[in-house]
Amino acid sequence: MQLNKVRTRFAPSPTGYLHVGGARTALFNWLFARRHGGSFILRIEDTDEARNTLDAHDAILEGMRWLGIDWDEGPGVDGGHGSYLQSQRTEIYTDFLSRLEAAGKIYQDDGAIRFRVPDTELCFKDQICGEQRINLAQLGSRTWDTETETEIETNPDLIIRRPDGSFLFHFVNVVDDIEMNITHVLRGEDHLSNTVKHIALFEALGAEPPVFAHIPLILNPDGSKMSKRDAGAGLQWYQDEGFLPEAVDNYLALLGWSPKDDREKLNIEEITRLFDFDHLNRSNARFDLEKCSWLNGQHIAALQPEEFLSRAQAFTGDAPPSAVALTQPRIQRFSEITEWLAPILNDEHPLEPEAAAKLASKPQTAGLLRSLTARLAQSAEWKAKDIQLAITETADEQEVKAGALMFPLRVTATGTSQGTDLMPTLEIIGKQATIARIERRLAIIFANLP
Repeated sequence: MQLNKVRTRFAPSPTGYLHVGGARTALFNWLFARRHGGSFILRIEDTDEARNTLDAHDAILEGMRWLGIDWDEGPGVDGGHGSYLQSQRTEIYTDFLSRLEAAGKIYQDDGAIRFRVPDTELCFKDQICGEQRINLAQLGSRTWDTETETEIETNPDLIIRRPDGSFLFHFVNVVDDIEMNITHVLRGEDHLSNTVKHIALFEALGAEPPVFAHIPLILNPDGSKMSKRDAGAGLQWYQDEGFLPEAVDNYLALLGWSPKDDREKLNIEEITRLFDFDHLNRSNARFDLEKCSWLNGQHIAALQPEEFLSRAQAFTGDAPPSAVALTQPRIQRFSEITEWLAPILNDEHPLEPEAAAKLASKPQTAGLLRSLTARLAQSAEWKAKDIQLAITETADEQEVKAGALMFPLRVTATGTSQGTDLMPTLEIIGKQATIARIERRLAIIFANLP
């Protein structure tokens, strides 16, 4: 197949919200199409009428848009292949069924229609998992009976239409791939066992199968298969927590793909340029939410200040931009901003017990802070440089290093042992408020001093 004619697809079922496994599959197909100048198709496998929901359908589309995964054909973008909802393609499936009937490839069985699987070895080369050879007639001739707990004879032929007239996944999946000229299919390794069934249907319909690449599964840190209920599995969670979509794309790409060097933070253009089969991994990927958060923090830190403030706005309310800006090097998610802002904006922010105990263990600190407070009160200006100067002069006067004042000053001014850059933080708090905070917390910490 000519790579300049690449057509990939993502075909989610609207029975649940978009999760990281589905998002990764969509991303990989999109990346492959973009890498080769091809087309990415989105179609909705909504044949399960009992479980489909409109909310799930809308959430899938919204999640893909949030990730920046646009489609060249699909809902809202006509590509000349009819509807991209399987529930509206019944006439097409019926026509293809009649082709199989004319070729003697199907038969009725208690109202259902079965496809006669060939009693020959079928083979295909998967771009990741390698050569696959399976005889469906032999593979499907026996099954495990849970009631008797023994193997029993079973019919290997595939049901492709139910007695109620609805079509099954295997058949409609193949028909849609034929109709939409799909050339490459990248999907989870859990679909590998289905592929030979699809190969049989492609051949029965006289169509060339697409190139298959089954990407490794996403596992939890303990090695169990990731499910929709696991932490970080739902894409909506990332939006609610304040992840950048480009950071989520970056992390999802690393779950089964590698740039073949030590880089981890990459933009989508770099990933697209390098994305190909030889960069895909064979081993299962371990999902690490901490690493995903760290990577998001790296992307946040790299934002231009104006861009950071713009993206943070949904999480900051009416907090002053000057205070919000101080959190940029500290956060890994935008949802953490309020936690970092609290010691700045709240005069009554609780005093950390451990930090207070550490100061109380050094009674001489009280005198140092009182000297510093007196000098701060004399400052004509209240800029970061003026505060730093007061600290330096106090340290010289008291014959201590300036660093000996920094930790006590932070604890008494903000109530915390760690926080945003101290000088600009104090500038935002203001002169009178800073002095009042220091004096109030000094009285609490050193209440037992004479």
